[in-house]
Amino acid sequence: MTAVTADGAGYPTDTRQRLLDVAIALIGRHGFAGTSLQMIADQLGFTKAAIYYHFRTRDELLLALMEPILQQIRDVVETAESQRTPRTQMAAMVHGFAGVVAKNRSFAAVVVFDPSVHRVLQMQPEWGDLIARQLTLLTQLDSGPTGIIKATALMTGFAGAATGAPLDVDEQVLVGELSEIGRRMMGLRQPRRQNGAHNNGESVVRSRPEPAPGRWREFLAEG
Repeated sequence: MTAVTADGAGYPTDTRQRLLDVAIALIGRHGFAGTSLQMIADQLGFTKAAIYYHFRTRDELLLALMEPILQQIRDVVETAESQRTPRTQMAAMVHGFAGVVAKNRSFAAVVVFDPSVHRVLQMQPEWGDLIARQLTLLTQLDSGPTGIIKATALMTGFAGAATGAPLDVDEQVLVGELSEIGRRMMGLRQPRRQNGAHNNGESVVRSRPEPAPGRWREFLAEG
């Protein structure tokens, strides 16, 4: 199926989704400020006019990219708020947010750390409301400065960890690992005892660890 513009040019209706997919990949690599509409057009082999047919500005494009994520976070917050106790609400928030960042791992860190993204999102009242509701849920056991620091560390840390995780880590495995870390951070469960924690006083000789298989070296090299 093809949509027709006023000048008679036709663009397949799936072009918008292709454009969004390419934009996510480029923004994840170059940041929002470093990704132009022309770069997206070049990647797709389109003219800039074809991009303008769908999005007149980069801000419009960003909001379109963010809407599915906002809906996912909204669903998580509402599910967490519906739980019966503060601890179950916090646990649901931790697990749900882990799922969101794992699902959007290539874009999560950009949303959290990119100042250009913050500028656009600050103009969207709903985004600020969702952040406030997340913080309210996560600070129920400690509403003081320490609780706020832990909650903020959880949200930003999840985004960074998901983005930096090896690409071959399964999404559900990543969700499980992040959830476990988050529960410990928020005091929802004691850390599990590590096997071999006691060695009866015997010294253990460890070889030099191999470089981690995450993607941070690639990001630093690009910088």
